[in-house]
Amino acid sequence: MAGLSPSRADLLDPPLVRALRKTGAYGAGIYLLAPGERVLRLAVTSGLPRRFIGDWLRVPVDAGEPLGDAVENRRLVWLGVREMERRYARPDDVTPYPLAAAFVPILRGDTCWGAIALIWPGNHPDELARDERDIIDDTTTRLADLLAGAEREGRPVRASEEPHVLVRPRARTPGHEEAQAAAGFAERLPEGCWALDLDGRLTYVSGSAAKLVGADVTELLGARPWDALPWLSDPVFEDRYRAALFSRQPGSFTALKPPERWLRFQLYPDAFGISVRITPASAAPGARAVSEARAAPTRAGALYHMMQLATVLTEAVSVRDVVDLVASQIMPALDAQGLLMFVAEGGRLRALGHRGYRAEAVAHFDGASLTPATTPAARVLADGAPAFYPSPEALAAHFPGLPELSGKSAWAMLPLIATGRTVGCCVISYERPREFSPEERGIMSSLAGLIAQALERARLHDTRHHLARRLQAGLLPRVLPRVPGLDVAARYLPASHGMEIGGDFYDLIRLDEDGSGTVSVAAAIGDVQGHNVTAAALMGQVRTAVHATAGEPPGEVLARANRLLTDLDPGLFTSCLYVQLDLSARRLSLSTAGHPPPLVRYPDGRVVALEVPPGPLLGIEPDAAYPATETGLPEGAVLLLYTDGLIERPGIDIGDAIAELAAQLGGAPSGRPMDELADGLLRHARQTESRSDDIALLLLSPVS
Repeated sequence: MAGLSPSRADLLDPPLVRALRKTGAYGAGIYLLAPGERVLRLAVTSGLPRRFIGDWLRVPVDAGEPLGDAVENRRLVWLGVREMERRYARPDDVTPYPLAAAFVPILRGDTCWGAIALIWPGNHPDELARDERDIIDDTTTRLADLLAGAEREGRPVRASEEPHVLVRPRARTPGHEEAQAAAGFAERLPEGCWALDLDGRLTYVSGSAAKLVGADVTELLGARPWDALPWLSDPVFEDRYRAALFSRQPGSFTALKPPERWLRFQLYPDAFGISVRITPASAAPGARAVSEARAAPTRAGALYHMMQLATVLTEAVSVRDVVDLVASQIMPALDAQGLLMFVAEGGRLRALGHRGYRAEAVAHFDGASLTPATTPAARVLADGAPAFYPSPEALAAHFPGLPELSGKSAWAMLPLIATGRTVGCCVISYERPREFSPEERGIMSSLAGLIAQALERARLHDTRHHLARRLQAGLLPRVLPRVPGLDVAARYLPASHGMEIGGDFYDLIRLDEDGSGTVSVAAAIGDVQGHNVTAAALMGQVRTAVHATAGEPPGEVLARANRLLTDLDPGLFTSCLYVQLDLSARRLSLSTAGHPPPLVRYPDGRVVALEVPPGPLLGIEPDAAYPATETGLPEGAVLLLYTDGLIERPGIDIGDAIAELAAQLGGAPSGRPMDELADGLLRHARQTESRSDDIALLLLSPVS
């Protein structure tokens, strides 16, 4: 991205390597405060796979989490084994595996650059040793010195979208002959062995291991065992790997390889991966219970999946988001093959989404009457209690004919209860008969509660979003006026997050008509502070004020709008750019009230940001003056007016962002219709994740 320098996060590697080596910590993260924000962004990580740190990439300082507390209070936060669960009980803050952690601010004088997090195995003493504390203090001092030095050089260290991954150097690296000898040693052992990297992928599989599990070495390498071998897909087994990864303590489990061969897996973790020893085992009663409880996770594993789901569901904005997240998170965790989600509307079932079902099956249930309850989903909605059908015969006893229509062989019908009322039903189904253990029924019911809360929020969002967008659409011009001799296009793009309407607006007004048509036009674009109905209402008043005085000199138009806003005293400020274009003379006259400068692409390809004398935002100073400037706009030139949502990016200087937009405008093929050019500019904006502001843009080009 133009104007964005490399993060230079690798500059911080040496102090981090030293801290890991001297303290015995196996994992770490360096977080940096984002410029102008109270958000910590992960810049460097070590010791944990990328898929396990997704929820910790951005941490608000005031979110009540240990990392934010360390920065907020300017002190070390130490959490011994199991203290995380006791002191930070929110689901997304807790890991169910034994570990210890320290969170320390990176300070230099009065400046806090961020924080460092260090993680130790589950066998770490309850207290942080004095020498460990001294090493941590020395590390944060070194990091602060590096960050301050980089800032002075004008090349600051920043967190990128993806954190820099520090791969710790090994104590020794064997040569080729030694590595071959080690492989030969493993191949001669009667038991099997394989190696997993930190991401859970197989990096080595001995021939004996391949024979024991009944697969080819080539099929296994690069895959995760529970993905490559269906009989290892039980969440219990992945949970054992995860427990070893987080606690850095050995673990084991016994699994049944169909039809009747039992295997014992022993896990030995370190900072680079997990070594696994595989041996034949007898069918001990405890082992059989683990294997036959298909998809019935251990307490820690179940808690982990619930934590993950709770975290991702808080990010679900729309109903579609909820359905997609349930399908991607719940179905794999419970080894399910089918999903149906319903809500009750107007006395009937309405299908919100589905996976693993034929269209005719969904159509049969969608729209079914709730009275009488002729479907299991309708009965669950009426009773508010879950229902479990372990076989087609069990379902057919209550609802004849439905097993054949469904195409499944076991069903969990879960009521979605929020704020004391049943709002819907979630159906989890399986292709084979299945006994639902008491533990699994409890887990599913708990998950249904999380889904219900997210669904209620999402439905409220969708309703408010629909109404808000209709309101905003009513306030913006439905169509732009046709103006002879002018090619125009306008676009409005809502923010990618949030459900409130914004105050961005644009307008095009015909002026000075005569017998030959319009010879001049006025254009305005602006942005009212805030994202709510008040901002939208104020936007409508500003548009009305501009319309009422359009045709007057630009400075006078803004001055009158400013007096109106200061009289209203809405408590919100507004930026606005007003342009008057004389199509006969090809001349522009412009005034601005704190709005980003317009861009002009001339016929020769040059792109210039017009320098308009600055005026204050509307609604601040009642007697403010708004000077005007004039410039030419030849035939074939393109004038771009836009709101700051098109250019603002976290951590990027506004001047660099405008330069990037100018490069996009200049790089677009000349001679394109304004509609195509507008779509191209918005296409680039859509590629930016987590836009927090709306975008409005208006393009004008004189044509013959």
